[in-house]
Amino acid sequence: MKISIDKKKLKKAWSILVIILLNILIVTVVVSVVAESTPAESAQVLSKLGSRGSEVRNVQNALKKLGLYNGAVDGIYGVKTANAVKQFQRNCGITVDGIAGPKTLLYLGLGSSPSSANQSDLYLLAKVIAAEGRGESYTGQVAIGAVVLNRIKHPSFPDSVSGIVYQEGAFTCVRDRNWNTEPNATSKKAAQDALNGWDPSGGSIYYYNPAKTSNKWMRSRPVVVTIGSHVFCK
Repeated sequence: MKISIDKKKLKKAWSILVIILLNILIVTVVVSVVAESTPAESAQVLSKLGSRGSEVRNVQNALKKLGLYNGAVDGIYGVKTANAVKQFQRNCGITVDGIAGPKTLLYLGLGSSPSSANQSDLYLLAKVIAAEGRGESYTGQVAIGAVVLNRIKHPSFPDSVSGIVYQEGAFTCVRDRNWNTEPNATSKKAAQDALNGWDPSGGSIYYYNPAKTSNKWMRSRPVVVTIGSHVFCK
């Protein structure tokens, strides 16, 4: 018995099958690309109440150095961690939600790689310069950044830019409206020059404005140089 085959129908069936296979291949490739470009753990998962992981430990360590967190560094984002993050956010004048999102992590000086960490340091340094050095010469702005970096090397101060900037009582601008000033191109360039090693302050670890400071201890420090309205000292 012969079986008749409709060649036109067979050709059409093969065409449909090829199209289906191509569509499956395209979908597979797209899913693969998306999977490779998406981090295994998103920042949102690691940055709020109930989250766990290495980033949570980094947040806890940073908050502990600032004296805002006294719990265990266990990588568990519990109530104590969330409350410490809220206090940090209040101090910085940013949205208080207890979530260590991108902006909070940036202010903490945390990054996922050395390059992003360097960018965080640059941003914080530029922010201090913008808040403290408005109206000062470019050299005076670089000198402010240099003081922050000089403190990192000094045994009496924290060992990170974020630790220095947010140390209790170190910079009054952190807790007043000046902290809302975003760095401009000049303050960013001044921060970069300071990070590159330019130190117009001559190794100073303090500076003050004589017209605004009556603190006897500060005024008793050995003066290194005066730049604009600021006296830089050790």
